Amino acid sequence: MRPVPSLRRTIADDIRTKISTGRFKAGERLPSEAQLASSYAVSTATLRSALAVLHGEGLVEKIHGKGNFVHCPLRKITYVGGGLTPRAEPSALDSALRVSVRTTRLQAHGQLIGLLGVSASSPLTEFFCLSHQGRAPHSLARIYVPHELAPTDVPAESHCYEGVGAKLAELRPPVAEVREQVSARPPTPEEAATLRISSALAVLAITRVASDRMGRVVEAALLVLPGDRADALFTTHHVTHEGTTER
Repeated sequence: MRPVPSLRRTIADDIRTKISTGRFKAGERLPSEAQLASSYAVSTATLRSALAVLHGEGLVEKIHGKGNFVHCPLRKITYVGGGLTPRAEPSALDSALRVSVRTTRLQAHGQLIGLLGVSASSPLTEFFCLSHQGRAPHSLARIYVPHELAPTDVPAESHCYEGVGAKLAELRPPVAEVREQVSARPPTPEEAATLRISSALAVLAITRVASDRMGRVVEAALLVLPGDRADALFTTHHVTHEGTTER
């Protein structure tokens, strides 16, 4: 005998079908939880459990104080790694996305001390980049540079990363090495709230550290790309010397 599906699965399947058939359209607010619970003749707790399934699948998002909405599919981007040119916010290069930048002066602490190889309380500049597709948050990045490598004429709030990135490139010594660490993990509560994603949706977390020829870290970037809208691509080029045989 086949197992009887649970109530929450049955409700989740029905709402999923209504989304896929267009009964509930992208961006549309679902009926209130009380209305849905009444229509399915279940408790509010059971209804919320069913919605949690859809939150985890990225089909429905809950906006605090407003309700549950059918998730609008967001543009999928590809993070291109393996290069010597730091691209701390890949979505900034995508014309469909806009990026806002918040600049903050701070002192090295916690993880930043090891990432940048500096002593505690060393002056740093943080560039917090948040990309949007339309009105929806898409991805975020925190870029850290030693204070002396940060431009002084960057406004505290900016709606364009390209100008900030160009100024950073002007002050940064030539990059000789880039280390990138990629991992999949749940978002932190702050990340989930900022990106308006479910805590059950995995994010692609990329830590990118760029060093100059002397081994000094000139830039560290922490990227958070929700798993439903990002891929990572790394390409390795093998160079053989003329006159030798590659084995």
